[in-house]
Amino acid sequence: MENPSENTNQIRNQGQRSSVVEKVKNNLIFRSKWAELNGAMGDLGTYIPIILALTLAKDLNLGTTLIFTGVYNFVTGAIYGVPMPVQPMKSIAAVAISDADFNIPEVMASGICTAGILLVLGVTGLMQLVYKLIPISIVRGIQLAQGLSFAMTAVKYIRKVQNFSKSKSGSDRHWLGLDGLLLAIICACFIIVVNGAGDDNEYAAETESGANDASGSGNNRRKRLQKIITSLPSAFIIFLLGVVLAIIRGPKAVKGFKFGPSPIEVVKMSKHAWKEGFIKGTIPQLPLSILNSVIAVCKLSTDLFPEKDISATSVSITVGMMNLIGCWFGAMPCCHGAGGLAGQYKFGGRSGGCVALLGLAKLVLGLVLGSSLVKILDQFPVGVLGVLLLFAGIELAICSRDMNSKEDAFVMLICTAVSLVGSSAALGFLCGIVVYLLLRLRKLYGGQSSSAICFHGNP
Repeated sequence: MENPSENTNQIRNQGQRSSVVEKVKNNLIFRSKWAELNGAMGDLGTYIPIILALTLAKDLNLGTTLIFTGVYNFVTGAIYGVPMPVQPMKSIAAVAISDADFNIPEVMASGICTAGILLVLGVTGLMQLVYKLIPISIVRGIQLAQGLSFAMTAVKYIRKVQNFSKSKSGSDRHWLGLDGLLLAIICACFIIVVNGAGDDNEYAAETESGANDASGSGNNRRKRLQKIITSLPSAFIIFLLGVVLAIIRGPKAVKGFKFGPSPIEVVKMSKHAWKEGFIKGTIPQLPLSILNSVIAVCKLSTDLFPEKDISATSVSITVGMMNLIGCWFGAMPCCHGAGGLAGQYKFGGRSGGCVALLGLAKLVLGLVLGSSLVKILDQFPVGVLGVLLLFAGIELAICSRDMNSKEDAFVMLICTAVSLVGSSAALGFLCGIVVYLLLRLRKLYGGQSSSAICFHGNP
């Protein structure tokens, strides 16, 4: 005879599996095909320059990195159901480019050490505790600093000729040419015309309100034209333009393509590589990963997608797991980033299908072209990448606009200023916390509070 309890357990397990499958399907559903495709381009302004710089300067295995980050993109899209980005760890990348003795073994060792610490913080629940304790004004300060940093870097890309292999800016960019200043300005104007300030309900509301009192065919034609313009995938069109221009600028690079994936090998790391990787890479990267890649990402996800439950624990664990696997095989250490999420949202990404689509594209390119792709990326117009990065940075910085009290804004701006001038999110965070506690102490002992003074009133 069959055991009733076993049948019950089987039915329960089947129900759980079906619910998981259903959740993954819902997370990967496109809200709008063109919008999700367009949103997938929103993070490339950060991704391509860093990966290209490390490939040129340190011989990073581009094919392996594309394959692993492609898998990361697809998995995170399926898990979270939002356009959760996968970006290179910027502090580690900066050290690798600037330090001649910090090579691929050191890069991978630093990524593994950072991932291990984040995984422990996530599994033990400490990351979620940190997330709950950090004041919102501090988080906004970090987001504003990161957004402005992206924007300033983007302007540098647009105005100056870049040498990514040495991470240096050269002479002023010429006005004309296939990577000229005029091209970048035209691309920026095109995005502004199509996307406006980024409010996806803006034109829909105008069309709906105006449809009731519209009179005459001219008004209807204007609204139809406006609807067509705002539905254009601006970032995707600009990226395709960049690809075409890259092929025109370097036709020999296309002829030199070698089809097939790059060989995937385990990176050998000596004791010296582990030591240098931890000291020079992990220590400066860890505060940035905790603050921007986990805390700020979770807060921004809650702001943009309040219906989604994305915890600091899960984000910390996924960042840890990604690098504990990929770094052993030479894939660039990666994390999530608030700037990438803001950029993908800016251009229309609203579901996990956005990053899953990007992941599939990376996976195909990594398997078909491998490291040969670096030849065409080296010819990609840097000014165009700068335009994409500019709007991603602005979108992230705009998230800080909800600081209505003068006290919160004061703490936020202290955190932002120190982060930007000191080039350290950890230093900005520390100063912000000190100022926040001093203001709380002042209120505790009878100091006049300025929390009721808002920007809309008189100072």
